[in-house]
Amino acid sequence: MARTNVYLTFNGNCEDAFHFYRSVLGGEFSFMGRFKDMPPQEGGKPMPPEDAEKIMHVCLPLSAETMLMGSDTGSEWAAGYTLGNNFSISLTVDSREEADRYFTGLSNNGQVTMPMNETFWGDYFGMFTDKFGVNWMISFPTAQQK
Repeated sequence: MARTNVYLTFNGNCEDAFHFYRSVLGGEFSFMGRFKDMPPQEGGKPMPPEDAEKIMHVCLPLSAETMLMGSDTGSEWAAGYTLGNNFSISLTVDSREEADRYFTGLSNNGQVTMPMNETFWGDYFGMFTDKFGVNWMISFPTAQQK
């Protein structure tokens, strides 16, 4: 069974936004990581210093089933940032097969921005924009299976 969450994208003010959301909604962050915390990508460009302190990923649990998630955009990705369309639907699923099925089906005739693959944070993960312009993230937390 897939769990659905909203994933918000910000242009440098994600941390401020999430501290505000937490002050209103309550709770504690279950994770807040910065771009400087990412391991370097093989053959990738070095991270611009102005992006190092930006938020790579943050989670604010709202209930046992739901969380508000977000990140800042940075560098080359910032050009695609549009206020008002700065969100994605994030599906967390129970198997790789389910992740592949949803990814393949929902991305059909859309634009894949990150193919399904293993990530440094331990999830099998991918992103795309569907044929209707809706942004999606599909995630299977492989660490739970070990």
